[in-house]
Amino acid sequence: MQHSVSKPAGSRPVTIEVDGEPLGVVVPAPEGFRFLAVRFNAFGIDGQTFASVEAAQLAASRALHEQHA
Repeated sequence: MQHSVSKPAGSRPVTIEVDGEPLGVVVPAPEGFRFLAVRFNAFGIDGQTFASVEAAQLAASRALHEQHA
């Protein structure tokens, strides 16, 4: 899956990890932070935009733990 993300100058992706496992990265987007999955178990939230890095972290954690429930 190819993502087209316009990256603001000087911005860097932030890795999102849950229980020590990297699930994706968030990149700044005009509406907040866009999540890009790097693991299959996070594809459910791939491409979604979140208001904050913390909100993306919470969503990734929920996605991972829902699969293990």
